[in-house]
Amino acid sequence: MSARPIATSTISFGLVSLPVKLYSTAESSSRISFNWLNKETGNRVRQQYVDPASGDVVPRDEMVKGYEFAKGQYVVFEPDELKALEAQSTNTIEITQFVPADQIERIYFDKGYYLGPDKGGARAYRLLSAALEQTGRVAIAKYGARGKMYLVMIRPMGDGLVLEQLYYPSEVRSIEQVPLEDTDLNDAELKLAIQLIDQASSDAFDPSAYHDEVRDRVMELIQKKVDGEEITVAHEEAPETKIIDLMEALKASLAEGGDGAERKPPKRASKSTDDKAKKKKVSSG
Repeated sequence: MSARPIATSTISFGLVSLPVKLYSTAESSSRISFNWLNKETGNRVRQQYVDPASGDVVPRDEMVKGYEFAKGQYVVFEPDELKALEAQSTNTIEITQFVPADQIERIYFDKGYYLGPDKGGARAYRLLSAALEQTGRVAIAKYGARGKMYLVMIRPMGDGLVLEQLYYPSEVRSIEQVPLEDTDLNDAELKLAIQLIDQASSDAFDPSAYHDEVRDRVMELIQKKVDGEEITVAHEEAPETKIIDLMEALKASLAEGGDGAERKPPKRASKSTDDKAKKKKVSSG
């Protein structure tokens, strides 16, 4: 079944306009969520807003939005004033520059969307995808939607394009804010650490080799409850003895990895697939 678009937009670069559709990259329905119920009736309860001073429930039609400009002091905004504060939703993705793909720190990545061509945009879509692929660059753009201005990046993926929402610099904390202790590295320990990395290294990442084990276990227990079975809490196993000495821990880790246990490395992309990706051509649309 084909994916359904969640929004439409237009990518502009130079004098080229490319109509596109945005698609979600993840399946939110796969997440497990629980609802609050009335224990006596089994009915789902609703959230209410309460005035902390009076304890009275405040109906939604008696609520207004305010901004706290000082401790306990708010300036109130009417609906029309809130609309005036919003950025104009042009739904246009305006490319401002093209930069090397490896120059974007992953710490700036927020969330992503697949892009697909809208009516009349197939040729320009493939052109942009192929040009980004061959130059090794990504597009940085401004995207005005839902009353906000987003900083986004567009990059090629296979024959398609992916839009990734980025954080603004003011939203990203610096690693310098994390307290780090100065310590000297031991050459022998570093050598063992590198050996440990080499022992568990693969040439490619295969996401299909991983799955959410906790979700599988929770769904299994939920089904038991649906079937009328009782769920018993398993006794937690006592934690294994921790090795305090770093050198001994590295040696033990290497020994554990080399005990003959079978390791299945991720599948490598076939040569034909790599060649195909390198020789992508712009279609006629």
